[in-house]
Amino acid sequence: MDSLTQIVLGAAVGEAVLGRKVGNRAMFYGALAGTIPDLDVISSFYVDTVRALEVHRGFTHSILFSVIFAPIFGWLVSKIDSYKSVKGWSMLFFWALFTHPILDVHTTWGTQLFWPLDIRLAFKTIFVIDPLYTIPFLTFLLLAMFQKKDSPKRQKYNRMGLIVSSSYLALTFLLKGLSFFQFTTALAQQNITYQEIDTKPAPLNTILWTANIKRENDFLIGNYSFLDKSDIQFSSYSKNHELIDHLIDHEKMQRMINISHGWFTITEKNGELFYNDLRFGLLSTKENSTNFVFQYKIIENNDGSINFLESEKDIADGKKLIGELWERVLGN
Repeated sequence: MDSLTQIVLGAAVGEAVLGRKVGNRAMFYGALAGTIPDLDVISSFYVDTVRALEVHRGFTHSILFSVIFAPIFGWLVSKIDSYKSVKGWSMLFFWALFTHPILDVHTTWGTQLFWPLDIRLAFKTIFVIDPLYTIPFLTFLLLAMFQKKDSPKRQKYNRMGLIVSSSYLALTFLLKGLSFFQFTTALAQQNITYQEIDTKPAPLNTILWTANIKRENDFLIGNYSFLDKSDIQFSSYSKNHELIDHLIDHEKMQRMINISHGWFTITEKNGELFYNDLRFGLLSTKENSTNFVFQYKIIENNDGSINFLESEKDIADGKKLIGELWERVLGN
């Protein structure tokens, strides 16, 4: 999830663990702990694109990381804070660190919660930024923050924030199931045969959902809003995997395919090849759009090695997407 959401979650968890004893300092250190796992992005400045994608939400988002570093951070804070309980601070840091990847598991990218095992859990029930999750949660946290540390209202507000946000997360599973049923029903009605289907929420909401459908030679992408009145329409995207036949055995290409779990297409522009990761969709809700959220230029070097360079995103596309999303959420 986005940084603000993780800060809010960490602060609320910190308050739940130590709020009665240290007041707003529990929120502060919980918020700090909630940001620590995302420091793995620093690695992207020192490694190539493929390696950066592999380590993202890896070790720092694992149970092991929480177990190892919670007592270390707890001990450090006990040395500088008037509250000297190493156990208390360690518990705060463990739960704030641990709930960060638990929330991220619900997103499309997922996390390697069981690192070093090469297992990435991704429930794909919530977008990385969802105002319906964050804003109510933040509101209750702010209400709690301005209460005295031993006030029953403080505990009540913080508890309500945790309950409301967790309930919304639970609801997203139901919404995902309902959208999945609509997609599979539409595919059956249109006599479309397929190998695999993958569904996820569109950006910023859980009313509009997107489905990726894998077939032998192409992928289909369709959108469904719970406010739709017309049938679901699917756009076709040719795999074009034959364009990388000469690179398919390259170790870095295989790693890239493993990262995207095979959900990718290849496009050619002006003699250059681009790798499109379909898992994160498009910067548009319009049918047959081609501006993929994550697209990488394949660079073939003279020594036979290859590199992947992420294509820059057009800010105008992002602004346009907001308008398209609102229009599409309201139904086709």
